[in-house]
Amino acid sequence: MTQAPSQQMRAVVVDGGVAGKLALRQVAAPQPGPSQALVRVAAISLNRGETRNALNGAADGWRPGWDLAGTVERAAADGTGPRAGARVVGMLPMGAWAEFAAVPTAALATLPDGVSIAQAATLPVAGLTALHALAKGGSLLGRPVLIGGATGGVGSFALQLARLSGAHVVAAIRDAKDEALVRRLGADAVAIGPHAGAAAGQGPFDLILESVGGPSLAAALGMLTSGGTCVLFGASLSGETTFDAGQFYRGGGTRLYGLFLGQEFQAEPASIGLARLARLIADGKLQPEIAIEAPWTEIADVAAQLMARRFTGKAVLHL
Repeated sequence: MTQAPSQQMRAVVVDGGVAGKLALRQVAAPQPGPSQALVRVAAISLNRGETRNALNGAADGWRPGWDLAGTVERAAADGTGPRAGARVVGMLPMGAWAEFAAVPTAALATLPDGVSIAQAATLPVAGLTALHALAKGGSLLGRPVLIGGATGGVGSFALQLARLSGAHVVAAIRDAKDEALVRRLGADAVAIGPHAGAAAGQGPFDLILESVGGPSLAAALGMLTSGGTCVLFGASLSGETTFDAGQFYRGGGTRLYGLFLGQEFQAEPASIGLARLARLIADGKLQPEIAIEAPWTEIADVAAQLMARRFTGKAVLHL
């Protein structure tokens, strides 16, 4: 069993000298500030952004990790946030893949009964990205919404949340074999092709969630209805895009919104969104799509599978 931290603990670090570049190493244990709770981490989940950073150029010793779930070992000294012993979900800008984490209480939410630690671990980055991205469309009742990358971590949450919002949901996927999955998650219609442009015949759309960039973003900008919004939260294919500017502005009121979670949290702390998502799971209205569960000793292998797109949904690793 993991021991309470004194000066050392285990954490995932970048190590260019080992296969897969990710390894468990002894590091200094965290020393929480007044508004931070000390969390004993039980599970973590992987996102493409942090994993890409870790495998492509991060210096040896760098500690990746955004998503975590576990139990509060010691409550925040200032009296904010969950009590000691509470099961929680939280997030950090880095270093969450460790036995213990000092988490700001503004980024920590208590888990309702019925929400597993594995389910909770999937929520922070993917779930909050989907939640905030869909909010940029306002009321979605009866309105057409296109979810790009619908089989990914963000996409699988966005499909379900858009369905709950009453939208007419179109899922953009690359492979026909995933059609049954996205329909189960909430898609009313499916577009199959290399990028979002495959959905052109099913538009225009009031809201488009896009994370590929390049020609996919260009196509998305041309599929907006008057007053429609394209929310860009990544650029997995290309950071450069050439699009038809005339078509875009002639739509009237169309906009491209760049979503960065850190900015969103200035208006609403992560704790609020995490609590909302956890409650939806407890109520049976949201189901995280977990493709892989494994011990965290397999971090390098699971990270390689994620970057090679060998699975859909989320990967959760248990400590």
